[in-house]
Amino acid sequence: MITLVVARHGNTFNPGETPRRVGARTDLPLTASGQEQGVKVGRYLRRNGLIPQIAFTSPLKRTRETCELALLECKAKSDIVASEFLREIDYGPDENKTEEEVIARIGRKAIDDWNESAIVPPGWRVDPDELIEGWKEFAASIAADITRETAFAVTSNGIARFLPRILEKEDFDNFTACYKLKVSTGALCIFCHDGLKWRLRDWNLMP
Repeated sequence: MITLVVARHGNTFNPGETPRRVGARTDLPLTASGQEQGVKVGRYLRRNGLIPQIAFTSPLKRTRETCELALLECKAKSDIVASEFLREIDYGPDENKTEEEVIARIGRKAIDDWNESAIVPPGWRVDPDELIEGWKEFAASIAADITRETAFAVTSNGIARFLPRILEKEDFDNFTACYKLKVSTGALCIFCHDGLKWRLRDWNLMP
């Protein structure tokens, strides 16, 4: 059984600070609470016997730091592979803007459609079909390497919401009936490959 564990990076805004829509062009480090989330991810991996033999992260500080902290905590000796595919999406004119500013430009319905169905709001620079195909190719490469039991990847919410499309259509339909696409900061999504197809084990799990 091959396991793919995907984490969303930890917090990048301190308490009292107004969150902004941070995308591919905004490279923020983790806050103290975000660093603790990275440690908690590693602790979960260690306690559940999910020590990665390989790890992937985007080039952004927030994902790289989360990955490094998690691997240190679970004492993994895996290589870290930088992947441009895992970089957050580009929010176009809404990059680094507050949610209030974003809603003023595109409206609440556009945000709801993105959160519920991954329908891209006008002006955002993202190709859903490309991301879906990218996840399928990424997952296929993990499943094909039988020398590694566990792979770990850290990405951002805009990218992670397309991850469930590695499931077969019927399984994906069941997923959408039970779960929301949004992944919380510091949360885990776990998939297992049984030799035939990917199956969901956990989604948006807080370690």
